[in-house]
Amino acid sequence: MPELRKLPPGQQAVVFGAETGYIGLDTYDPLRQQVVSHHFRFDDSRHARLYRSPHRYIWPAELDLMAQLAGFALETRHADWTGSEFTAESRSHVSVYRIPPDSPATTAPGGA
Repeated sequence: MPELRKLPPGQQAVVFGAETGYIGLDTYDPLRQQVVSHHFRFDDSRHARLYRSPHRYIWPAELDLMAQLAGFALETRHADWTGSEFTAESRSHVSVYRIPPDSPATTAPGGA
């Protein structure tokens, strides 16, 4: 889940990690639903190496629609792999979809 609430108007980046020799920040493009994670690693000479990781995020409602169009139905949604409740404050989600038992995809040919 993108952390768009942390972006005040006009700000495009959020620091997600900082420690000795490392800074991580995400830059957001809300119109294209894209985020790029930037990882800066500094060596002892203070030179930096930059690694970037581009992502496109989708909201759970969009994922539900794509699943529905593909013939799947939402079975469960949790905030993480431990099964925590998914809320508006959740920073991630795990969504499980199934093909409904009455779906044409699960019905035997010939209408058995």
